[in-house]
Amino acid sequence: MFIETEGTPNPATLKFLPGREVMPSGTADFPSAEAAAQSPLAQALFALPGVSRVFLGTDFVTVTKDWDADWQVLRPQILGVIMDHFVSGKPVIEGAAEAAEEEVEVRPEDREIVAQIRELIDTRVRPAVAMDGGDIVFRKFEDGVVHLRLQGSCSGCPSSRATLKHGIENMLKHYVPEVVAVQAVE
Repeated sequence: MFIETEGTPNPATLKFLPGREVMPSGTADFPSAEAAAQSPLAQALFALPGVSRVFLGTDFVTVTKDWDADWQVLRPQILGVIMDHFVSGKPVIEGAAEAAEEEVEVRPEDREIVAQIRELIDTRVRPAVAMDGGDIVFRKFEDGVVHLRLQGSCSGCPSSRATLKHGIENMLKHYVPEVVAVQAVE
């Protein structure tokens, strides 16, 4: 099994491409070892000293390290864990077939606006962000403000604020005049 590794805009995060499907649909973000109870793969990665976050995409695994951990030491260990996991045949997620996206409450008068926002995020933003090892999920639209949750390499990335403000916010304002701002939420 050959696993490619790519850098991301976040220096604390690497993207690992095992050359096979990781998540059949959706994504899964594990900001801590405690949150990874349903994922044997994420649990194994968190067992490595220095791993602080794991994100599972459709065909990649993104791992964020502690700032004081060294990629020269950690990278080969991560490659070994990912390889061992896929060779073992264990599921990536136990129980649920996929990580379900939380339902978001939308006011009736905002449904059309939210549909436009979601379509733009799904078709223009998420594919680009996935290339960098992350994801952006719509959380809510309230008083002209779009609230988005950053996952994977986007979470904690030094350039994520600029991406939100200069990229995503400008695009949404252009196509959806009701949008006045974009804000990140946890």
